[in-house]
Amino acid sequence: MKLFFSPQSPYVRKVLIVAHELGCLSQIETVPTAAHPVQRNAALIASNPLGQIPALELADGRLIYDSRVICDYLNETCGGAIVPATGPARWRALTEQALGDGMLAAALLARYETAARPPELRWPAWLEGQLDKAVTSLDAIERDAASLADRVDIGTITIACALGYLDLRFPDFGWRERFPRVAEWEAQFAAREALRTTAPLS
Repeated sequence: MKLFFSPQSPYVRKVLIVAHELGCLSQIETVPTAAHPVQRNAALIASNPLGQIPALELADGRLIYDSRVICDYLNETCGGAIVPATGPARWRALTEQALGDGMLAAALLARYETAARPPELRWPAWLEGQLDKAVTSLDAIERDAASLADRVDIGTITIACALGYLDLRFPDFGWRERFPRVAEWEAQFAAREALRTTAPLS
């Protein structure tokens, strides 16, 4: 399998963590791929019409995307339980994945506002609104932090990736001081080998 990736992409990181936890990381070849919201990559679009990463090329040449689909595919193919199969555990993990992905989407929009949009076109209220999504999400996670416990599933992995991306792109965001129970959980979870070896470089 070939994974089209960028080392700074939090969605790519989610896939790599899942593959690592499932024990099938060695089956994946990573292919460095540029992706930009404005300067779009024609070669990537030829494989994924959205022009986004990650995208996974299977042995038969088929491509699947996005990170949610790839993680589900790896979970089924590698015979794991990162995505619980049924019942309350499944819906909890998938809902937490949606929350983490939503935090990531908002953080990426905030990043594009400061890094990709020309200074004269930037909208401070938009930036503040996107980052506030992270605040309200973290507030919900803080209230229910005990439920994260020692779980390693698609929900906890996605939340950890969102927190890692906030650290990478918004180091002054200060979420640890405001959400100490989340910080305590993240410190333990981030010590896992799968997270340490996929930590993005600044």
